[in-house]
This record gives sequence, structure tokens and C-alpha cells, in this order.
Amino acid sequence: MGQGVRRFVRFDDSLKTVLAAEAQSALGAQAAFRQIVDLIGRGRAPADAALLTRLRQVRGRVAEASRIAAARSLALMDPPVALIDVFVEDIPDVAATALRVVRLDSAAWDALLPRLGPFGRSIVRQRRDLAPSVERALATFGAVDFQLGYRPVEPAPAPAAAPDGERFEVAALVHRIAAHQRAHADAISPLGAFQFETDAAGVIRWLDAAPRGAVIGLSLDHRGGLWADAAVDGIAAGAFRKRAAFTGARLMVPGESPIAGEWRIAGTPMFDHATGAFTGMRGQARRPRADERAGRAAERDRAVGAEGLRRLVHELRTPTNAIAGFSELIEQELLGPVASSYRDRAADIRRHVAGLIGAIEDLDLAARIDGHALDHRDGVTPVPALLERVADELAPLAALRGAELVLPARRDVAWALDPHDAERLVSRLFATVLSAAQPGERLTAALVAGVGTLALAVVPPAAFADRDEAALLALDDEEAGADEGAPLLGVGFALRLVRNLAAELGGRFVIAAGLFTLLLPAVTDEAGGQASRG
Repeated sequence: MGQGVRRFVRFDDSLKTVLAAEAQSALGAQAAFRQIVDLIGRGRAPADAALLTRLRQVRGRVAEASRIAAARSLALMDPPVALIDVFVEDIPDVAATALRVVRLDSAAWDALLPRLGPFGRSIVRQRRDLAPSVERALATFGAVDFQLGYRPVEPAPAPAAAPDGERFEVAALVHRIAAHQRAHADAISPLGAFQFETDAAGVIRWLDAAPRGAVIGLSLDHRGGLWADAAVDGIAAGAFRKRAAFTGARLMVPGESPIAGEWRIAGTPMFDHATGAFTGMRGQARRPRADERAGRAAERDRAVGAEGLRRLVHELRTPTNAIAGFSELIEQELLGPVASSYRDRAADIRRHVAGLIGAIEDLDLAARIDGHALDHRDGVTPVPALLERVADELAPLAALRGAELVLPARRDVAWALDPHDAERLVSRLFATVLSAAQPGERLTAALVAGVGTLALAVVPPAAFADRDEAALLALDDEEAGADEGAPLLGVGFALRLVRNLAAELGGRFVIAAGLFTLLLPAVTDEAGGQASRG
């Protein structure tokens, strides 16, 4: 028997051993899942229908963290497209991880892109290593990618899905986080330090600690979007793009392994001695010191600071309202005849004060959220009527910018929110995107219903296209807020306010490439589905 035949027999025996192993328990299912992925990904087993069916059958009994780790392991393989399908049809965190690290040629990307759906393609668009032909293929999908959704994992138990099989579940995310925190109560002793290296694209390809699968595939060059449970902060991302050394950056590693948890990382750039080309970053990671962790004292300090800010806001509101009222009296000549030049001046003062009052209200809202003192009530908000009302109120701003806000077609859907809370959330989001629009821009909004949620997706203006999430949320970002009509406190403050308010109301605000999305609780019927659909 030749060497090639002996190798095939050995691989075949490995596959038989995996298929014969117990896979009913969580531990057995996890082992089978990882082993089958490894065999197919490394070409040691065929990606045939029977084996892929087996993979999907055990997937429902495999923990999410283990599926994410398996997705990261694709970075070390040359997997067939059929195997990638198993990951991209999983929940967003798993699908996003696989699509960030997998290596495919142009033909494989062309075959995979039509199967991904809008969410998957939004993740692929964030990659910087795609061939021009793949980027052109992505561009052909156009407006269809303004929809959001993903297919649920089967046969894992889940609430009843929408008729189209697409859903976004804030409650499910909360339950997963709670389960993760409970699991950490019995976690094994964590690792204290490790070293790592990235490639030129910022993806971690080597480290000197185990388990490697929890970290291999993470990127220092995150550019917004959905990012599973793992992330680096803007310090590391900014330094990587500048090819500069950094220290004290934060890294979060998900899962239950010794390497999971919070880290502080430092890194230095590496260059090829012959050509001078940048080849990646070499760095070290350590656990944060006690003084670097947020604790109860920090929470108390934040609450005290929020209360002080609220008192300051109260002191500012009274004279500002008085100025606004007095300028209006002059403008309308309610105190007697006034020269036209003074009326014009009073009108200018009233307009400027109106912007100042809006900024004061935003400061008060931010202080209430930060101090856990936001008073909101339950309620029901019909969404189409709310969107039209907010658009009408912002019509002067749209006219000032020469832009158009395109609302979705009317549908009988509603948010399970107090109308006042919903209005101030949507108005701040719409005002922020309109304030950066250029003449002739059409900013399209869409509604996407899921199980228990209703998503409002808005296409941001072109001025935000080259800015990642960290840049958009920067508090000191003056450039983005320099245009006429921009938020007085800056774009970064406005978007952070939207994000924090959405979280306070039981939802999420997601900044992805070319899309801003509010995921908010929807009014549901007794069966747990949307109470009404368009």
C-alpha cells in the first residue's frame, strides 16, 4: 500500500472515530463539533451532505463560546465554502467571527456572497484584504443590504420566529450574558500574561499561551460593526493604523478558558529589514491591576458627578429660557414697536438659544442616564406616526442641509416604549445624521421586524463613511460637528447619547459599515410574535 493510500486510511479512521463518539452530552457535542470542523477545514474529510448534516445536528448542543472559538480556527485553515455555510447561518456573533478571519479566493467569495444576506455582507465589507473583483461583487447587492436579519440556529430551542425566519433578540442576548457570568463563578484560574504577534492586517496569528483558539483571529484593526464578545479599544486600533507603538490598551477575550477576560496590552510595530514594509505588531498582554479596574468607588464617583452635572444643567436652564422668551417678545413686538434691525437680531438670538436649550436638555438626559436616575414609563408608540412627526419637526434642518430623509412605507407596527422616550431617541438620531448630510443626499430609513424587536435602520451620510465607530463616538471630535446645523455638543456626544438611551430603554444602537441601527422592543401578541405586521 502506497503512502497516499495509508494517509487516506488514517484520515478515514479519524473520521470514523469522531462519528462513533458520544455526542449527546454538551461536552461530547462540543468535541465532535470541533473535530469535524478541523477535519473538513484541513481537507482530511469531505464536505459532503451527510457530514455537514451531522455538524448541524450537534451544533445546537454546543455552547456559543465554543462555536465562536471554532469560527476563529478557520483562520488557520483553507475551508471549503460548504463548511463556511455552517458558520454564517449561525447567530450573528458566530457568523461575524467566521467572516472576519476566513481566507478565500475570489471564486469562493463569489459563490459565498449571495448566501450571506445583508448582515453577512456588511461584515465582509469591513475587510481590507478583498480582491477588487470581490469588492465589485459586493457593490452589486445595493439597496437590498439595507435590510437586517439572520437565520436562527436549529434545533436549539428558541421563541417563535417571524414568518421569514429572521429575528433579532435583545432578551436572548441578555440571557446569554447572564449565563456567561454565572459560568464564571466556577471558572478555573486565569492566565496571567501572554505574548502575541499579528500579521500586516492586524489579525493575531501567534501567541505563546493556550488555548490559542480564543485569541487567534482577533484583530487590532476593528472598524466598528458587530464584534462578537471580543474587542480592543481605540488606543490599539489607532496605533495600529499609524504603525506606532502603544501601551495600556484594553482587550476583552470571551469564553470560559484561562485566557478569557480583561487584559491590558502593549505592542510595537515590526518591519521587514530588507524592504522596510510593515509586517505586523508584536505585543504583550497582562491582567489589569486593581487600580485599573472599575469598581464601586468609580460607580459612586460617577453618580456624584452625574448629580453635580444635573444641578449645573438646572442652573443653566432658567436664564437660558428667560433669554429665549425675552428675545421672542422683542421679535414679535409684544412689548411695543421695535426697529426691523432689532427684530432680526432678536430672531438670531432666539435661534441660537434654541440650540443651546437643546444642548442643555441633552446634558440633562446624559446625566440622568449616567446617574441611573432616568424616569421612564411603559407605553406603546406607533412607529410610522412617530417617524413622520420627527421628520416634520426636522424639515427645517433638512432644508438647511439640502438633504432628504426618506421614511419607510407605513406599516402597522409599534414599539413597546413610552412615546416621549421613543421620540427623543429617534429625534436625536435623525438630527445627527441630517446635520452631516450634503446637498442632494437622500438618507434612507427602513423598518425590520424580528421576534420581540423592531429595528430602525438608517443609512448615514457620506461624511461618516470614512469614520469607524471609535472616531464617530469620540467626545473631542470637533471636525464632524463643525457644519451648520450640527449638534452643539458634537456628533460623538449625540451618538453616545443615542447608544446609552437605547440601552436604557432595553434596546441597542449598532454602528456598522454604512448603517446605523436601533434595535428596540416591539409590541407583541400573547404568542410572543409581532402584534401587527405590514
